Amino acid sequence: MHETSLGGTLRDYLTGEEIEETTYEEFRQALARLLVEERGYPRDRLRAKVELPYEVDGEAYSRRVDLVAYDPEDRPALLVFFSSGDVGSYERETVVAARLFPGGPVPLALVTDTMQAQLLDTASGEVLASGMASVPSWGDLLARTRDVVRVPPTTTQRAKLTRIFHTYCGFLFGACCSESCSLPPKRRSGS
Repeated sequence: MHETSLGGTLRDYLTGEEIEETTYEEFRQALARLLVEERGYPRDRLRAKVELPYEVDGEAYSRRVDLVAYDPEDRPALLVFFSSGDVGSYERETVVAARLFPGGPVPLALVTDTMQAQLLDTASGEVLASGMASVPSWGDLLARTRDVVRVPPTTTQRAKLTRIFHTYCGFLFGACCSESCSLPPKRRSGS
C-alpha cells in the first residue's frame, strides 16, 4: 500500500500545526502519542517525517523516516518506521536506514505496524525485543544509547549500504512513492 493523500488535514500531535491527512498519517500520529503519553518521551525530542538523503550513481534521493527520537545532546537515538505489512519484512531496510542516517549510526530502530513491533540493534541487526511492549521508554532509550560509540560507515561500507537501502526503498517494497521518497523525474518515468 502506498501513502496517498486523503484530501483533508489534521492537527499534528507533535507540532500542533495543520498537516495533510494521508493513508499513513493517522499511524504516525498514534505512534507519536504512544511515545509521549505512554513511554514518557519529551515531545520536543521527537521529529516526524525526517528526510534521509542518499545518493546512487550521482543521483540524489531522499526517504522519509516516520519518527526520530533525539537524545538531550540532539543525537538521533531511535528511528521509528511504520510498516504497512509484516514488520519482519522491514527489518533489514530499517537497520540499513539507521546505519545511514545523518548524525548516526542511530543505535536503535523500531519497525511497527502499530499492532506488532520489533526493536532492532543497529550495530548487529539483531531483534532485541518483539511486540508493542518492545517500544522502549524514554529512560530505557537513554540508558541503552547513552554510551554507544557511533562509528559512521566507511565510504565503501556506505556505498554498499546505500545500494541495499535503495533497492528496498525503490524496488522491493515500493515504499518510495508520492511523498515518502523523492525520485528524479527521469527515474519515475522509466527514462
